[in-house]
Amino acid sequence: MRDAVSVRILDWRDAAPRVMPLRERVFVVEQGVPADLERDANDPLCRHAVAESGAGLVVGTGRLLPDGHIGRMAVASEWRSAGVGGKILEALVDEAARLGFAEVVLNAQLGAVAFYLRHGFAAEGEVFVEAGIEHRTMRRRLAG
Repeated sequence: MRDAVSVRILDWRDAAPRVMPLRERVFVVEQGVPADLERDANDPLCRHAVAESGAGLVVGTGRLLPDGHIGRMAVASEWRSAGVGGKILEALVDEAARLGFAEVVLNAQLGAVAFYLRHGFAAEGEVFVEAGIEHRTMRRRLAG
């Protein structure tokens, strides 16, 4: 059985050294996203979710941009289907609500659309390609 996973929201200075190895492994190595596209100027402006195992291993991450977009959701392959992604997503949604956003938006890879639907997001618009991967815009209105 895997140990418990906790999620913290951090600024980029504290998150970068923890999350970048995972993001590079998931996006650049596994998915073939060019390294220069994976890291961008938005990171320092974002709030970052860092999911850690009880042993302190970073097993997932995601970010909330200043405009209410959620992105860079990544979970270590050995931790997928263990609820980590849902914990990260809900932590980012909670952070958006705390910051006063009325809604959150994200660009879901097509293979992840069902995951986001289960978390209250609705798909909108046409499928589009970003970094060579098909995506769909999804939106979730927040209470309040």
